[in-house]
Amino acid sequence: MFTPRSGHEVQLLQGSAELFPALVAAIDGATREVRLETYIFDLTGQAEQVAAALERAGQRGLSVKVVVDGFGTSPLPLEWQQRLQRAGVGWRVYAPVGWMGMLRLGSWRRLHRKLCVIDGEVAFCGGINVLDDLHDPNHGPLEAPRLDFAVRVTGPLVAEADASMAQLWWRMEAVRDIRRAQLAVALDALRAARARRRMRRRAGPGQAHPKAKAALLLRDNLRNRTRIERAYRRAIGRARAEIIIANAYFVPGRKMRVALIAAARRGVKVRLLLQGRYEYFMQYYAARPVYGALLRAGVEIHEYSPSFLHAKVAVIDGRWATVGSSNLDPLSLLLAREANVVVEDAVFAARLRTRLLQAMREEGRVMSPDEYGKRPLRQRVMERVALGLMRLALIIQGKKYL
Repeated sequence: MFTPRSGHEVQLLQGSAELFPALVAAIDGATREVRLETYIFDLTGQAEQVAAALERAGQRGLSVKVVVDGFGTSPLPLEWQQRLQRAGVGWRVYAPVGWMGMLRLGSWRRLHRKLCVIDGEVAFCGGINVLDDLHDPNHGPLEAPRLDFAVRVTGPLVAEADASMAQLWWRMEAVRDIRRAQLAVALDALRAARARRRMRRRAGPGQAHPKAKAALLLRDNLRNRTRIERAYRRAIGRARAEIIIANAYFVPGRKMRVALIAAARRGVKVRLLLQGRYEYFMQYYAARPVYGALLRAGVEIHEYSPSFLHAKVAVIDGRWATVGSSNLDPLSLLLAREANVVVEDAVFAARLRTRLLQAMREEGRVMSPDEYGKRPLRQRVMERVALGLMRLALIIQGKKYL
């Protein structure tokens, strides 16, 4: 499992309106290296400021390495491709989608984490893509900003994030060299990645302020397949007073559902802030069938609909909190590379709790058990179709869930 360590300063950031200025300031202040990973990199609106900051860093001679997901990110405009290339910005695409699209075995294993590390000293982690709050690639302009969160962190976990990002970069470089039959270069790259990871772990966090306890939780398909889900279940199992979860795509597996129901039945106040606005067919409708047992156990479900809910956060007992990229659905918990930060700090948890309760109170709509039970037949059919498609997709990918 994991043990949160002291020595962290953690700042909560809501939406791109708060993240982008902090991220740009950190990149502009970098002196050696910038690493960034994101699922979506879209230059519409304020997101262009991030690309410009990366360009400036490259022009100053810094090592700038960016990894984007091959499904989430469309090709950049030619002008920006040329600008970043001239600035020396390294740009790699994780798992490009081939001619078979998402039907190919393993094609749903995406890079979904959103991480940035500056000079090995400051890290950003959360659910926010390089994507303007008021723009959606599929739905166009939004009348209200999407609800999402990230954290800015200094302290010991930054070295872990840096090492993981370095390892992914060098593995991608090695794969490219192997495909070009440059086997010796590929082996050297892999050895260098391992050595660099060991060195960064030994180097430690540098100067940190002994405040919040925090840990970085990574999910991949090798060593860390269940780390994020187990952290959630352990915190839920230990809850004594309150559980608040905000999650964009909420299709928890049986163990997670049992844990939430058990918490509600032992008197814990369980509140969920979930997607109330249609975004994607499968994620929207597949979530609804799991609501019934939760509502019967006394779990409160609030649906958020002023804009898209994209948050993946939780606060438990006013002390334990998590902010990250992982949804509580099979695509995140079984297939994607994800990154969450867990924070054990009453002040940080209170800030996140306040924002979530405000969203529930002012922008959420409570779902009643009676309302849920009276769903029209057409909606119930759509729910079963969506859940069936999700199960079929998992079977194609060699996974079992739900």
